[in-house]
Amino acid sequence: MALARIQIAILQNLLKMGHLSDSQYRNIAHTEEEMPGEAIEKLLAEEYRISQHQLLFAKSEAFNLTPVNVRRCVVNETTFAKLEKDFCQENKVLPLGFAGNYIIVALSNPFNLRVTAKVQELSGMKVSVLLGLESEIAAALQDKNDQHQAVGFGDVVEALGADFESEEDISEDDFSDEESAPIIKLANRIIEEAYFSDASDIHIEPFEKETRVRVRVDGVLLNKLTIPPSASGALLARLKVMAQLDIAEKRKPQDGRIQFKQFNKKGIDVDLRVSTAPLNHGEGIVMRILDKQKSTLPLPALGFSERNLGLYRELIQRPYGMILHCGPTGSGKSMTLYSALNEINTPDVCIRTAEDPIEYTLPGLLQLQTQRKIGLTFAAALRSFLRQDPDVILVGEIRDKETAGIAVEAALTGHLLFSTLHTNDAPTTISRLTEMGIEPFMISASLICVCAQRLMRRVCKSCKKNYKQEGNEAEIIMRAIGWSGRVPGHSEDGCPTCGGSGYKGRVGIHELMATNEELIKAINSGEEAATLKRIAMHNGMYTLHQDSMLKVKEGLSTMEESLATVPPDMEQYEHEMEAAAGRSGPAE
Repeated sequence: MALARIQIAILQNLLKMGHLSDSQYRNIAHTEEEMPGEAIEKLLAEEYRISQHQLLFAKSEAFNLTPVNVRRCVVNETTFAKLEKDFCQENKVLPLGFAGNYIIVALSNPFNLRVTAKVQELSGMKVSVLLGLESEIAAALQDKNDQHQAVGFGDVVEALGADFESEEDISEDDFSDEESAPIIKLANRIIEEAYFSDASDIHIEPFEKETRVRVRVDGVLLNKLTIPPSASGALLARLKVMAQLDIAEKRKPQDGRIQFKQFNKKGIDVDLRVSTAPLNHGEGIVMRILDKQKSTLPLPALGFSERNLGLYRELIQRPYGMILHCGPTGSGKSMTLYSALNEINTPDVCIRTAEDPIEYTLPGLLQLQTQRKIGLTFAAALRSFLRQDPDVILVGEIRDKETAGIAVEAALTGHLLFSTLHTNDAPTTISRLTEMGIEPFMISASLICVCAQRLMRRVCKSCKKNYKQEGNEAEIIMRAIGWSGRVPGHSEDGCPTCGGSGYKGRVGIHELMATNEELIKAINSGEEAATLKRIAMHNGMYTLHQDSMLKVKEGLSTMEESLATVPPDMEQYEHEMEAAAGRSGPAE
């Protein structure tokens, strides 16, 4: 018999269900011709009118798996809590939920054990498989960008006319009549287009003869629109009304928040953190997009190297101490902190957060929005938390001596504390805390680790090209990680997948400095940041530059992007870099 045992079992189930007659079953089952599974499925569909769902039920009986109607499954903020969306799309895996220690996923091919093993590794949970149709799984995982076609701005810009030639007399009543509809549409369209472009920020910038609208996608600002000055005043006034700001106040900076769901009918549930500032040609606005439909990513999806991931996971399980993340705005600090909290969030742990603003709402976390106008600062929130019996505390940012002092006190009194600082690398964080007035022995006693991070653009998988490094590039990567070989380069023309940029998405690079006896002694002695860096590298720390070179080696980004994100380490660290490269194993 040419058919495999599992194929016979599927045919027998179709026979039992009444979808095949005895003669039809014999004709297929007793064929001497070898037929792969795809060929049999095509034959059943075309010759015997077996539907996909009838075949699905027959397969589920043969595989001893439960079938699932994927079309009725909802993709929401929790879908990708444990598995990265790119991985799910690449491997046709749809996460459906959790039950105890199990992650429930829909697959179309249960024999692909490599995929189920990878799901278990990434999620840290046992895997329960349901059987679904591949076409339906792919449709459920389809990216929102694939479902959206840009509408553009032409119609609303043309409709603006001269309705708002002077911005002196604009009031909130102007946005309640039909004449203001073009401005309302333009404000909504700008936010919608930024959302569908996966932008993180919207910049509206006034100049003498025009107002420019730009969006930041994967860390790079792109021009989207230019509008005449006569309309820009009305646009800014509309956005200030949406953010509940004073439209008559143009001399002082203002901060607000737009809950966009109430202004559109497309189901776009995002909040925007709005900041205005008086500039030389008028007011400018920057809006940070906070997508409430996005969930936190699992730690393995954030770009941690294998060594850093294992070490970081071990450190966040400590019962008390202080874990700090540092880097500039937009370097992924918040996402890493949320992912860490998500990993240690269990029913027996009490977690409190103080944030400005609350960017993601996580189940099981008690989150507080600070309000500086009424005196609810990070320091006040932290002081309050210490009386509420928490196990873990997240403070959005350590900005001043008072907050730093209370954070150290919390870490020394049995609490695990997470927070952020704005420093360039991990060792200089110690200097920053010292400048704030924290005694070195208090820092060394409370600190568990400092993680400096940045985001680099990922090279597009569809159009990247590999090349052999030569000259200076080969020397840089050899000096950093002791390796040289073929690395990816981005296509100058790009492709439809990446929108012509050659890059799509971003990946994190990390400098993880964990405290040890030698480092504690150096901190207590008041050593400068350069000495702390040498000690940390001697004990196995990879610098941001070295980690960026590892991402290049792994084919995730390019040399050009790496060097644009983080400069090479100073020459004085060359021998530490060579020693660290030796620890990474032989060059390939």
